[in-house]
Amino acid sequence: MAAAFAERERERRGAEHRQVEIVTGGTDPADHVHDEVVEVMQEVGIDLSDRTPREVTSEELQDCNYVITMGCSAEDACPATWSGENRDWELDDPDGRNPDAVRAIRDEVERRVETFFEELED
Repeated sequence: MAAAFAERERERRGAEHRQVEIVTGGTDPADHVHDEVVEVMQEVGIDLSDRTPREVTSEELQDCNYVITMGCSAEDACPATWSGENRDWELDDPDGRNPDAVRAIRDEVERRVETFFEELED
């Protein structure tokens, strides 16, 4: 969800030219995007049905200025030489939750992504 919202926000703000690169992945990714997530994201016009979760590597994280996690730490994935900022948004896992709970998580992710992009612009 966060990567999709970040991609949309980057486009809305015309930030593609400012080298805002979005790397998405997990330290223990599922083998598919959960159906409940696909459904609630479709409600806001974002189709995740063709996406597949992937593992993020330490090498990818080395060049990041910010690593934002959704309820876990990136410390185990980050090498000691990594100098980026890690922010853990401490969100509930939407897997297996009812649609209203997933919508609440989605809306919180969207709000945080928008706030983060506002911070980057300052």
